[in-house]
Amino acid sequence: MEHSGHGTTMDLPPFTLGRGLAYSPDLFFLVGCVLALALYGWAVLRLLRRGDRWPVGRTVGFVLGVLSVALMMCTGLNDYGMVMFSVHMVQHMVISMVSPILLLLGAPVTLALRALPVAGRRGAKGPRELLLALLHSRYLRVVTHPAFTIPLFIASLYGLYFTPLFDFLMGSTAGHLAMMVHFLAVGLVFFWPIMGVDPGPHRPGYVMRMLELFAGMPFHAFFGIALMMASEPMVAAYRSPPASLGIDALTDQNAAGGIAWAFSEIPSVLVLIALVYQWYRSEQRQAKRSDRAADRDGDQELARYNAYLASLQARGQ
Repeated sequence: MEHSGHGTTMDLPPFTLGRGLAYSPDLFFLVGCVLALALYGWAVLRLLRRGDRWPVGRTVGFVLGVLSVALMMCTGLNDYGMVMFSVHMVQHMVISMVSPILLLLGAPVTLALRALPVAGRRGAKGPRELLLALLHSRYLRVVTHPAFTIPLFIASLYGLYFTPLFDFLMGSTAGHLAMMVHFLAVGLVFFWPIMGVDPGPHRPGYVMRMLELFAGMPFHAFFGIALMMASEPMVAAYRSPPASLGIDALTDQNAAGGIAWAFSEIPSVLVLIALVYQWYRSEQRQAKRSDRAADRDGDQELARYNAYLASLQARGQ
């Protein structure tokens, strides 16, 4: 394969699953994925060495999230995504909707707060103090608020693909990387308050989280339907696919629309299941706390009654 100056391959053979999954790393994302795994592993080992526990499920979730990013950006999918709209849409949907959910299930912020050392001197600001300051900052309150995240989530579809911005970004390596990083960042800030695993500025109740989850999904589905129903290619970058691919631009766009439509449903169901499970666990913990409180009140009441009986017996004697 020959890569052009902005990372695409102009003479790719027809797409197959084997070619799509062939190792073809993007250096930026490869380094980022390795670094993310190394830092997470270091933090988990730090907890284990001092005798603390860290749930295995969270580690598995985070590793799968990083691997999903690597799968999209460090294989042939990234090469084909430059010239096939359908493959690019798989990249977009996974990086913006699947990878963030898995990464957030890994609770990286909670892990960092537990693993980072506390500054030794009073008033000093180490990494942990800087992270806490960021979590309580006005900036984070704004970028994680539903009034910001939901429009941003929608604009990342309509404002990108239906304007010249997409073609501009696809014209250079830096633009393509910036677009993919944007997809990942938008997914993280959108799902962060909804998942509710890590601490953050906004922690709505479970019903409100479900409403936030479904607020943007109809727009996502409409976007996919618009691509599927279009009578001509709508994105200039994919209007003339290389002849070596043997594909029709409109057929490929219809496939991209179907992928976008499907991803408006599947991740939503997975997140909904996770929310219902979290809600159930929360209710169980609350019920146990109430039972313990009732037991303590009952014991205190019994102690007072026994003391009262003892006082009556003492007066009788």
